[in-house]
Formats: sequence, C-alpha cells, structure tokens
Amino acid sequence: MSEDEQLEMLIEQTINGAIAAIPSQLEEIKQSKDILKVENPNEFVFGVIMGMALGMVGALMTAQKGIPTLEDQLKVREIIYKKIPDIREQIFK
Repeated sequence: MSEDEQLEMLIEQTINGAIAAIPSQLEEIKQSKDILKVENPNEFVFGVIMGMALGMVGALMTAQKGIPTLEDQLKVREIIYKKIPDIREQIFK
C-alpha cells in the first residue's frame, strides 16, 4: 500500500469515527445550550468534525515522520475537502 493510500485510509477512518459521534455531539449541544450558546448546532458539529480530521491526521503524521511539510498539509486538506459533501450529508440528514 502506497503512502498516499495509507494517508487516505487514515483520513477515512478519522472522519468515520467523527461521523459516528454526530448524534452524541448534537445531544451534548442540546443539553448544554445555555452554556454553549450555539446558534446552529449542525454547523458547530461540522466545525468540530473538520477540526478533528485536520488535527488528528496532522498529529498522527507528526508522530510518524515529524512535522508535515506544506505539500503534506495540502495533500491532507485536499483529501479531507473531498469528503465535505459526505460529512455535511451525515450531519444535515
């Protein structure tokens, strides 16, 4: 398996884990609405998932081979951004 395929698989696993947590995240926002003061829970969860995907993959890449190069970072963003329609579909269904 190539390095790009491994990276894509890692991103897919990270996003799938984040998507699986959508119901609990929305429930947490609902229960904590007075504290969080979130106007749009779905957009908030979208931001959480994007942050998780970018942050977790960046951290794992750093642990594996040091600080990711700009090229690596752009490659990760490109892969994650391709998944945005699927992520939004899962949140807004």
